Amino acid sequence: MVEGSDSYLIRPNHHHKFKPAIIKEYIHEIVREHLSGVQYDPESVPELTRSLAECIKDKVKDEGFDRYKLIVQVLIGEQRGQGVKMSSRCLWDADTDNYAEDVFMNDSLFCVVTVFGSYYY
Repeated sequence: MVEGSDSYLIRPNHHHKFKPAIIKEYIHEIVREHLSGVQYDPESVPELTRSLAECIKDKVKDEGFDRYKLIVQVLIGEQRGQGVKMSSRCLWDADTDNYAEDVFMNDSLFCVVTVFGSYYY
């Protein structure tokens, strides 16, 4: 940045743009690492969701998506053969904002993680 120049950015440069494919890989890696072999326990799920969300948020922040507001949503439920439908709605700029998601399932539980990246103008 040139000293004295206008620092108001209305678009991220290509290197700092939110990249869903990279984020999905991070989610996939972290969730598999934390949930492989875990059995569903309703007592431990609240802490497990918080720790997963924090771990994922920290990993995404380390990637350097400057000026992005990150929202990490983690849902863990018991696997009983039921169907689950989820949806979300946001008002955002399609040029700068995006999301990444991944699903994990084993015999005991399912986990859906969504990371939203909203550019802060």
